Amino acid sequence: MANHPPYLDNVFSALADPTRRAIIARLSQGEASVGELAQPFDMALPSLMKHIRVLETGGLVESEKHGRVRTCRLMPGAMKGAENWLAEQRAIWEARLDRLESYVATLEKKPPRRRRRD
Repeated sequence: MANHPPYLDNVFSALADPTRRAIIARLSQGEASVGELAQPFDMALPSLMKHIRVLETGGLVESEKHGRVRTCRLMPGAMKGAENWLAEQRAIWEARLDRLESYVATLEKKPPRRRRRD
């Protein structure tokens, strides 16, 4: 199977949901309480907490409880592993496309074959 760290599965799983991406976008502006994060969504608080737990499992977000208020923040550098993996994949595909381009160029330079008539 692929040779990549298992935490990448958690990162990509966390990023797969639009609600979680919206939470990350909001947290990119600064810390927020769960109540503040819940405001734009039409869902119960326990459902939002499930999304936050998925983000925490992916290492993208951390939360801390002070009294009755849970505050969330982004983890610095949390997406670095995913970014590195994507860069590696991009390099592989660009190299493949470069080889394909070279091959097509050599085909275009060759004169067409003439068919023999029997």
